[in-house]
Amino acid sequence: MSDAVEVFLDETPGETRGAIMRDGHYTHLLIHREDDAAQTRLGARSVGRVIEVNPGLRGAFVDIAAPTAAFLPFPKNDRITQGQRMEVVVTAEPRAGKGAVVRRLGVGEGTPRLIQPAPSIAEQLRDLAPGEESITGIAAIDAVIEAEEEALAQSISFTSHGIDLAVERTRALVAVDIDFTSTPGRDPKQARAVANREGLKQAARLIGLRNWGGLVVIDMVGDGQDAEAQSKVARAAFDHEPQAVFGPVSRFGLLQMSLPWRRTPIEDLLLDAGRRPSVQTRAISVVRALRRQLLVDTLSPRITARCSPDEALIAHPLAARLGPRAVIQADAAIPPGRGRIEEG
Repeated sequence: MSDAVEVFLDETPGETRGAIMRDGHYTHLLIHREDDAAQTRLGARSVGRVIEVNPGLRGAFVDIAAPTAAFLPFPKNDRITQGQRMEVVVTAEPRAGKGAVVRRLGVGEGTPRLIQPAPSIAEQLRDLAPGEESITGIAAIDAVIEAEEEALAQSISFTSHGIDLAVERTRALVAVDIDFTSTPGRDPKQARAVANREGLKQAARLIGLRNWGGLVVIDMVGDGQDAEAQSKVARAAFDHEPQAVFGPVSRFGLLQMSLPWRRTPIEDLLLDAGRRPSVQTRAISVVRALRRQLLVDTLSPRITARCSPDEALIAHPLAARLGPRAVIQADAAIPPGRGRIEEG
């Protein structure tokens, strides 16, 4: 395995996660939950039926046997009619109450149904990091937890480069703010260039880690006097995304760009409407912690995870798949998200 790339695969009952680390930083966190609608995962192919044509939205809504209809943008030089059946593939997963986006592949027959599942997490990891073997076990559990923490953090400091980076998502756009503290002994212009280069590099990584897309507005260090150089650095930072569209750098040092949506944002998967870990996220975290302890302690006859009753209700059938040594105990005295592991 290359020292620069590490790939992690954690298969915990209820949820499979994959993470990729490049040069010491996480670039991808992939999550499949067992109760996800398989028809809405990226790359899944289904037979769909058009249930509504909406000229105002320049597209149609398609029943793919998922809880929410998928959206099909009008194909070029192709007419879509209500009731039409077609084979489609998911190009963007659901997000923020919106259904999946699909692309038409050809004629479909029969009732709406899944005909080819999306690539598994293991398959996606192989595509993203060819030739790299996935690390499993305790190391993988720790890695996917670390990747989650970084994916949900709003502000991250990179003291070695003298920058403080904030990457936040609103309803309308993704806002990136690169703050800079001058480094003693370094030419100010050179220091700004270094800060912008590293800030843009890390912003691109974090946006990818969080599965974000849409309009991105980046407030760089300095004004727009170095617009050409700043634009060049920004394009280099996002060169892994061929569908990125860049606008000019304004005289205030603001860059606007657009990125395609593909996967469901990490916070939409893990958090509830109040932006706190959902009960399902907390329950699976309990099972993951229990599984980790079972791998660490192979001698104790029983490992018990105590957690709140609503978490225990979800965690119990999942933990049963870990074997007879795994026990979930509901405890009303334990606050949500504060489950603990006990031996014996």
